[in-house]
Amino acid sequence: MLKRGNIVSIVVQGGFGKPRPALLIQSDMFNEAHATLSVLLISSELIDAPLFRLSIEPNQVNGLTQPSQIQVDKVMTVRRDRVGQLIGSVDDAMMVRVNRALALWTGLA
Repeated sequence: MLKRGNIVSIVVQGGFGKPRPALLIQSDMFNEAHATLSVLLISSELIDAPLFRLSIEPNQVNGLTQPSQIQVDKVMTVRRDRVGQLIGSVDDAMMVRVNRALALWTGLA
C-alpha cells in the first residue's frame, strides 16, 4: 500500500517523459481508492532555489542513488498505471519541509 511520503517511480508525458522518482504527497485517505496520485517530481539536476527545490541526499531509506531535489514547483497528478515501483520514503522532518514549501508555493502560507 502506497502512502504519503513514499518515493515512487513514475512515467509522465511530455518533456518529463523518462521514468523518474517522485514523492507521493496525496493524503493516505485517497491513495487506495482514487484512480490518480498527486506527486512532486524529484530531479538530480540541482538548482539554487531553496524555497521550492528541497535538496535530499541519497540513503538506504529513500532509495535515491544521487543527490537530488524535490521539485515543489512540479506538482503533478498521474494515473495509477503510470506509477511503478516503490523506491523508498522520506522521513518526517523532510515531510515538514515539503508541507511548508507546498504551502508557500500554492499561496496557502
